[in-house]
Amino acid sequence: MHLQTERFSDEVTDLIKTVYKDQIHSNLYKVDGVTMPEYYETFVDTVENFQVRDDDVWVCSFPKTGTTWTQEMVWCIANDLDYERGKVPLTNRFPFFDSSAHFNFSEILKADPGIQIPREMADSFKYTADSPSPRFIKTHLPFNLLPRQLRTREKEPKIIYVVRNAKDACISYYHFFRSLQDPRATFEDWCNLFLQDAVMYGPFWKHVLGYWEKRIEDNVLFLKYEDMKQDLPSVIKKTATFLGKNLTTDQLSSLTEHLSFESMKLNPAANNEDLVHLMKEVLQSEVEGKFMRSGEMNQWKSAMTQDMIERFDQWTRENLKGTGLSF
Repeated sequence: MHLQTERFSDEVTDLIKTVYKDQIHSNLYKVDGVTMPEYYETFVDTVENFQVRDDDVWVCSFPKTGTTWTQEMVWCIANDLDYERGKVPLTNRFPFFDSSAHFNFSEILKADPGIQIPREMADSFKYTADSPSPRFIKTHLPFNLLPRQLRTREKEPKIIYVVRNAKDACISYYHFFRSLQDPRATFEDWCNLFLQDAVMYGPFWKHVLGYWEKRIEDNVLFLKYEDMKQDLPSVIKKTATFLGKNLTTDQLSSLTEHLSFESMKLNPAANNEDLVHLMKEVLQSEVEGKFMRSGEMNQWKSAMTQDMIERFDQWTRENLKGTGLSF
C-alpha cells in the first residue's frame, strides 16, 4: 500500500527540531495527512493488512486524552473485575498496537543491544497478532490509518474512542514530552507546534472527527474525558452496556474506586511508570516526571496566556463548526 507523503514547511520543520532533540521525533512528516515519524512508511503494509478479529476490543485516542484510564476501565469491565489478573502490567493485557511504529525500537536495539525492551513493545504488531482472543488493543492511529479490515467493517470489533478538550490535551501531551527528555523549547513553542498539527498523530481535530463521524455505527462508542471526570459511574455503566456486561451496585462502586486518579496513580500495573523509565533509558534522559501527573480538567486556565487561549478557541470553533461536537 502506498500513502501520500508530504514534508512540512521549512519554518515548521525548524520548530520541530527546536522542540524535539531526539531522532525518534525530530524527523516528522505527513503520511496521508497524519504527522508521523519518517520511518513509519516501513510499517504501512503491516498495519494495513493486520488481521482483525470480531471479538477484539480497540481503545483508540489521540495521545494524553484519557487513554490509560479508559483502557483500565474497559479491561476491568470485560474481565468481570478480575483485579488479581489485573495485576499484570497494562502493556501486556492491553498492548499498544503501533508502539513499534511510534518508537522504532528495532533501530534502537541495533544502536544499543543492551536495552531491555519488552516484547509487546519491541514488536508490537506480532505481539498483538499472537495474543489470544479476546484481544484488548490500544492505538493512537487516526481512523484513516487503521487496518483495512477495521475501516471497511469487514471485521466489526468493539471500538471505543476517548477524547479530551484540545487545550488540556495539549498541556498534558507537553508534560508527558517533558517527562521523557530535557526540554529545549518553551511551552509556547509546543503550543505553536500543536496548533500547526505538527505533533505526533496530529492533526488533533482530524483525529477526533474521524472517529466522531463513526459514532453512529453500533460497534463504536465515543467517550469524553470530561464526562469521566464529572460522572465516572455513568460512563462505566454506559461502557458496560456497550460491552454487553451488567454490573451490580457493589461492582460499580468497587470499579469507581479502582479507577479513581489516586488509585490509578499508585497502581504499578496501570500507571505506566515502567514505560516512562524505559523511554528515559532509550532517550538517555535524566529528567524527573510522571506519566500520570494531575488528571485535572481546565488546566489551561492557569497554564495558557489569554492570547494562546483565544488562538485555541478560534481554532476549535473553525474545526468543529457544523459537526455537532462540542466541549
